[in-house]
Amino acid sequence: MKKRIVRITAALCTAALLAGCGGSISSKDGGYYTTEAAAQESYNYDSAAGSVDSGLVPENAAEAATDETAQKIIYNASLSMESTDFDTTREALMTAVEANGAWLESTSLYGTEKDHDRTADYTVRVPVGSYRAFLAAVGDAGSVLNISESAENITSSYIDVQARLSALEAQRDRLNALADQAETTADLLEIESQLSDVQYQLENYTRQLRSMDQQVSYSTVDIYLREVATLTPTGVTFGERIADAFGGGWDAFVGFLQGLVIALVYLWPVLLIAVAVVFILRKVWKKRPKKEKLPKPAQTPSPAEYPVKPGDEPKPKY
Repeated sequence: MKKRIVRITAALCTAALLAGCGGSISSKDGGYYTTEAAAQESYNYDSAAGSVDSGLVPENAAEAATDETAQKIIYNASLSMESTDFDTTREALMTAVEANGAWLESTSLYGTEKDHDRTADYTVRVPVGSYRAFLAAVGDAGSVLNISESAENITSSYIDVQARLSALEAQRDRLNALADQAETTADLLEIESQLSDVQYQLENYTRQLRSMDQQVSYSTVDIYLREVATLTPTGVTFGERIADAFGGGWDAFVGFLQGLVIALVYLWPVLLIAVAVVFILRKVWKKRPKKEKLPKPAQTPSPAEYPVKPGDEPKPKY
C-alpha cells in the first residue's frame, strides 16, 4: 500500500514538472506578458485627403496571419481627421467599415449639429488583409491630418503559450491514466483535484492564444473625426503652404466677422439698454445749472514792479 502511494505521488510530481517546462510566460488578470519586451515600431506622417497608405503592413499580411510558421505581428493605427461635411464623412466611414469586413468595437459622438462643433471617436477592428484598403477609404472620406502606426511582434509570447498548452495537455493525459489505475478513494480525489487545476490552466491559456490570434488577424484602427468650418492646411511644398496660409487667413477673417455680427445680434438688448443709459445721462448733464464764474481778485503790484526814477532813490540816514 505504501509503495502504491509513493508511485502515485511520484507520478503527480512528474506531471507537475511537465507543466513547468512550457516556457517563460505568466498570466495576470487573464492577460499575458513575457520577460522580454515585444518589439515595437511606430510610423508618423502628415497626409492629405485621399492619399493615406500604410507604411508598415506588407501586402501578404493576411497569409502571414494564418501561417503557423510566420511571425505573429499585431498592427495598430491611429488617425485624426476633419471635415466640413460631418454627416457625409461619417457615412463614408461606415461604408468603408462594411466594405472591408470590419466592425466597430466602440464609438462615441459629442457636440451638436446646431453649433457645428461635433466630434466622433471610433475604434474599428479591421481584417489585416483589408487594412491597407481600409486606410485608403478613410483617406477618401475626409481630410486626414496625421496617422500613427505601430507593429508589435508577439511571436515569442505566442510560442510560449503553445509550449505551455502542450505541457498541460501531456500532464492531463498522465493524470487521466493515473485515475484509471487508482485503487482507493483518497488517491482518486487527489488525482481529480490535480486534473481540475490542469483543466483550468488549459482553458486560461487557450483563451489567451485565441486572443492573440484575433489581435494578429484583426488590426485596431482608432479614428478621431472633428467638424470644422474650414479645413486645416495640408500643403507639402513651401508654395502650397503659403497658398494655404493665405486662404486660411482670409477664411479666418471672414469667420471672425461673421462671429462678430452674430454676437452683436445676440447682444442687441444689452446694446439698446446701454445706448438708452448714455442718452439719459447726457440729458441730465445738460439740465444741470452752470456755476457762475467769480471775478478774479485784483493783484497789488509789488514794489519791485514799480520803476524807480532818477532822484527818487532813498536818502541814507545819518
